[in-house]
Amino acid sequence: MKSKISRRHFVRLSTVAAAAVPTTLTVRGQPATSPRQTAPNSEELTHYQIGPHIWLRWNNEPLTSYRAHPTQKYPYFFPVMGLGSGLSLTSESSLPWPHHRSVFFGCDQVNGGNYWQDVLERGQVISKGPKVAEATKRSAVIVDECEWKRPGLPVQMTDQRKFTITIRSPRLWLMDIEIKWSAAVDVTIQKTNHALFAIRVANDLSPWGGGRLVSSEGAEGEPATFGKPARWCAFFGKRTQVKNEPVEGIALMDHPQSPWAPCPWFTRDYGNISPMPFNWLKEPWKLPAGESVQIRHRLVMFAGDTEEAGLNQLYQEWIGG
Repeated sequence: MKSKISRRHFVRLSTVAAAAVPTTLTVRGQPATSPRQTAPNSEELTHYQIGPHIWLRWNNEPLTSYRAHPTQKYPYFFPVMGLGSGLSLTSESSLPWPHHRSVFFGCDQVNGGNYWQDVLERGQVISKGPKVAEATKRSAVIVDECEWKRPGLPVQMTDQRKFTITIRSPRLWLMDIEIKWSAAVDVTIQKTNHALFAIRVANDLSPWGGGRLVSSEGAEGEPATFGKPARWCAFFGKRTQVKNEPVEGIALMDHPQSPWAPCPWFTRDYGNISPMPFNWLKEPWKLPAGESVQIRHRLVMFAGDTEEAGLNQLYQEWIGG
């Protein structure tokens, strides 16, 4: 027969047992009082590549990824993280126009092909294999070569692209873009509003989602910025999914030595911006076989508003002014 334990005796035994438990309780095998541990070699900027997919991490958290799989319409970057919120500043695919891919380079109406949207048979920008050419604890350089192809036709265009990613501070990082865009055959581009280097911002940073769209010229919103030249355009706003709703944003800058500078901007309050030269063509744009143009942009990913980010100063520094 089992003996009964009185409530008073049970409490006394429980107290003694509790006193015997070590003060360094374990959680999943780690002492609760142990210092925070990090993975070896995970501090600051690191990179990882498998095939055509490159990940960059900042202090072992995702920063961005270059995606260049041959089944895609074109290579693109996603996510593009805000350092303050830990959320992407861009959208991989959103309505309306879900063919937009975060940060991308493409064009419609290239010798009758479409390298911006539509089915792959209408045109693809195909990577020959990206790589990390340089890397430090605060910067990395991704390079790639791409061919603009349609089934049954010779390569129409090629591009050599270089992306220099730099961490400036816990609240600011940059991506400097250099693209040599070359005609493999005689190229004619008809008037189109689908070009060239563009971003699709996360919904909560767009005016439709409560954010703001502004330009370097002091204009705000789609009606005031659409079709107007600017040194840069930016989206910013509160990240409402995060506690304390930090403010952050992303800016796209156009270099004054780009072929169409000062280029009118294509802007949309739903979250798309691009310096877009071909929407206002009077005549088709032509590039003879063997000739090239150099395209340069800068992306700024920032916490706070545009003034705190110092976008005008970053622009002047970038162009050497």
